[in-house]
Amino acid sequence: MANTAQSRKRARQAEKCRQHNAPFRTRFRSAIKKVQAAITSGDKTAAEAEYKSASSIIDKTLAKGLIHKNKAARHKSRLGTQVRAL
Repeated sequence: MANTAQSRKRARQAEKCRQHNAPFRTRFRSAIKKVQAAITSGDKTAAEAEYKSASSIIDKTLAKGLIHKNKAARHKSRLGTQVRAL
């Protein structure tokens, strides 16, 4: 438990930040899962459409600082490779 006033404030701020970022993180993960589901189903047009929207969401998540630029590039690269392989 936080002992000093400073650490109590940081704990409050961290929780507020966590709650603010949670939906963005969820949207990021869901977008990736939608692309993977489309790839699994074998529907190339659906996979391409989902990849396009997922790519945008990945970029927005990156811009907010929730993920590292290399993680964003890695996800986009791997998903794009799988979509092109269909």
